[in-house]
Amino acid sequence: MTMSVPQLSPDRMDEFGRELDAIRTRIVADLGTADADYIREVVVAQRRLELAGRALLFAGWFPPAWITGVAALSLSKILDNMEIGHNVLHGQYDWMRDPALNSQTFEWDMVCPSDQWRRSHNFTHHTFTNILDKDRDIGYGILRITDEQKWHPYYLGNPLYAAAQAVFFQWGIMFHDLEADLIVKGERSWTESLPLIGPMLRKSARQVGKDYLVFPLLTGPLAPVTFGANVTANLVRNLWAFSIIFCGHFPAGAETFTVEETDQETRGEWYFRQILGSANITGSPFFHLMSGNLSHQIEHHLFPDLPSRRYPGIAGEVREICRRYGLPYNTGSLSRQLGSVARKIVTLALPSGGDAAAASARQPSGAAADPA
Repeated sequence: MTMSVPQLSPDRMDEFGRELDAIRTRIVADLGTADADYIREVVVAQRRLELAGRALLFAGWFPPAWITGVAALSLSKILDNMEIGHNVLHGQYDWMRDPALNSQTFEWDMVCPSDQWRRSHNFTHHTFTNILDKDRDIGYGILRITDEQKWHPYYLGNPLYAAAQAVFFQWGIMFHDLEADLIVKGERSWTESLPLIGPMLRKSARQVGKDYLVFPLLTGPLAPVTFGANVTANLVRNLWAFSIIFCGHFPAGAETFTVEETDQETRGEWYFRQILGSANITGSPFFHLMSGNLSHQIEHHLFPDLPSRRYPGIAGEVREICRRYGLPYNTGSLSRQLGSVARKIVTLALPSGGDAAAASARQPSGAAADPA
């Protein structure tokens, strides 16, 4: 860790953990019709937006229809990815016993197979959040995102790698599970990754066929126009998902940890790490909806299997707990958080960038993290 945070005594840490456990217990006991109605309404809205977008592209020769169609399709893909897919795959709605919203059978509008994503994200990332050499989401095997990653000339391309990852984000998420960086280092063999390739090829073939072959051909002579619309909608979704996810994990003030620091971690210490390693983004209710409520990344990392619609309601309570225990509650606008991520990516491209990034992380809480 680079930031100065209170060192809680074992008893105090246990008390901290019990307070957060109590929030989870209360919410689980209160789950019911309102939560089920909410996610079903979001699914209906997503499907209507997709239908509207596809219909408008049949008149894609008319610029307003093309622009409106792309906008509707983009919103549909964002909702499917963020508020529906991500959250359903976390098991947030398994309690409903609805096969259409079950984490083990749900498939989303992304090239990454859902079952592979559940393993790499639900288990690896959420269990070992921000632990170097355990959480592969730290830099995604591509970027230098913390000064604790040893510098190499390869990282001079940090900004370019980040830009490419943003543009091709869904593909980056899919290939991430292959752990190609470990194969290059000799720490993993291709034979270990081979079982993943078949499902990846089948899922990506379905997605590419749907977006870039079937739907364009359905519009006849407008196929090239529809093709361009689908490319644009996927690009919008990729850029949006990249921005939200990076702002929740890598802005100034987000901490990383070593394996030694987290050895034999208690429940309270696990909560402690989730808070220090995550960051929120302020915004309107519509903004939170379109982010899948990952704008409440702190609450999501504390309670990843609670319905995301509950995060805004408990955010104030979590923030108050942080205040009483002297912990930072990292939150800020999208522009502020995204700006700090961009600065970190650029500065860490250089050998001396680690010092600048560390200094940025230690800046007064009013800049990158609101005082808790």
